[in-house]
Amino acid sequence: MPNAPRKHWINTSMRRIPNRAAVIYLTLIALLFFFVIGWYIASFLTREPDSVSFDGSRAYADVQTQVAFGERTPGSAGHAKVREWMRAELESAGWTVEVHETERLGHPIYNVIAKRSDAPPEIILGAHYDTRFIADHDPDLSKRGDPVPGANDGASGVAVLLELARTLPQDIVPVWLVFFDAEDNGRIEGWDWILGSRAFVEEIPVNPRAVVILDMIGDADLNIYLERNSNRPIRAEIWETAKRLGYGDVFIDEERHSMLDDHTPFLEAGIPAVDIIDFDYPYWHTTQDTVDKVSPQSLQSVGETLWHWIAGDRR
Repeated sequence: MPNAPRKHWINTSMRRIPNRAAVIYLTLIALLFFFVIGWYIASFLTREPDSVSFDGSRAYADVQTQVAFGERTPGSAGHAKVREWMRAELESAGWTVEVHETERLGHPIYNVIAKRSDAPPEIILGAHYDTRFIADHDPDLSKRGDPVPGANDGASGVAVLLELARTLPQDIVPVWLVFFDAEDNGRIEGWDWILGSRAFVEEIPVNPRAVVILDMIGDADLNIYLERNSNRPIRAEIWETAKRLGYGDVFIDEERHSMLDDHTPFLEAGIPAVDIIDFDYPYWHTTQDTVDKVSPQSLQSVGETLWHWIAGDRR
């Protein structure tokens, strides 16, 4: 009997040991759980944007915005408005914006240049933002003196560049986005084609390894053939990227058309350049080049392809 109290105390201690171990175990599990949740939230908030971030619908909204400004012919109110709007969009996406101001054939030229650093560009992506004074291909003869709305011919390329500005990762080679002025008014007295890009090449001392021009790439029935004058190795890289992403039915591996476009001055200067263009657009230089002819899916296919082509060439 004298040993009974001691025996009772030993049994109580034995019961308490597992309870204490369970508390410690549950505490460790809770700490591990909160650590994992915190790491996941932090990684989500700080992750670089990926290709899914390129949003064709958001690019389509940019097409709508541009067309809502009205005609963006050189010297018009819409021309000035779209230039300031582009600047605001680019700066809000973290790009530094400069305007290359010059003159050709007596007309002021305003090329808008966006960059992330002072490093010289290894890649230049370009598109023209001006529209045509006259719809000289309109099937309605009474409308051939009207301005072209330029939803596809002008606004689509600008929209893809703006969406790339929002979504391209930081850890890529130096890229410039250039929005060329005065591209689209050849065959009009006192004007010529591609004035802005010619002025850029003549006055801006750069030597990128690749220039890619986007023109009329929003057509709902998009078929982009290999442009004959474009640099073959670069266009092969881009078309292979598109094929890998499932856009082989859009980027067609067959040559068609030799274009005079904003890539031409670069090629003439010995700079490798490619023109991504669907020139089989039935509403070219007509009053029917309107927003309803443009597709978010087409913008997505081009934007996502270029996103992967550029992001695959990181430092």
